[in-house]
Amino acid sequence: MDRSAAIGLLYQHVKEEPLRKHCLATGAIMKALAGPMGGDPVLWEEIGILHDIDFEEVHGDMQKHGVSGAAILRSSGVSDDVAGPVARHNHLLHGASYTAPLDIALQAADSASGLVIACALVKGGNLGDVSVRTITKKAKEKSFAAGCDRNRIALIAPLMELPVFYDRALSGMMEIRQELGL
Repeated sequence: MDRSAAIGLLYQHVKEEPLRKHCLATGAIMKALAGPMGGDPVLWEEIGILHDIDFEEVHGDMQKHGVSGAAILRSSGVSDDVAGPVARHNHLLHGASYTAPLDIALQAADSASGLVIACALVKGGNLGDVSVRTITKKAKEKSFAAGCDRNRIALIAPLMELPVFYDRALSGMMEIRQELGL
């Protein structure tokens, strides 16, 4: 599946613009992480884009989220290379027991996307004004982007230093800044 097909499928199931932007941002971060982590950028971006495809349909029910998304993907003919990580990404069902680089990257990207977007919003909505230093500083403020789970971001630390991760997250999102409206 190419990027436009993944976005088309996402838009069939996700109507809320903030959630769409979160999924696109997560996909951009995943794409930026893939090469350095030995993954396929096209596949990793697709996983990031589609990871929350079921969120609106399950009404945020975290006992169904992810598993339902994988079922939607499989019924749409999407391979288990994508559906499997989507099924596993719900950390409330799977804990922090992630060992595969792809799964760890998805945990970190899922949380970091909101953190980086929040940093851009405090910079007047301009992603270009956000720096790794800004993200690092704001990540330490627990009240800032409170919904962003810093523990999920920290899972990537054994594989990549956090400033390097933040740099890759920011550069990935810069690639799609127009789509994000940032």
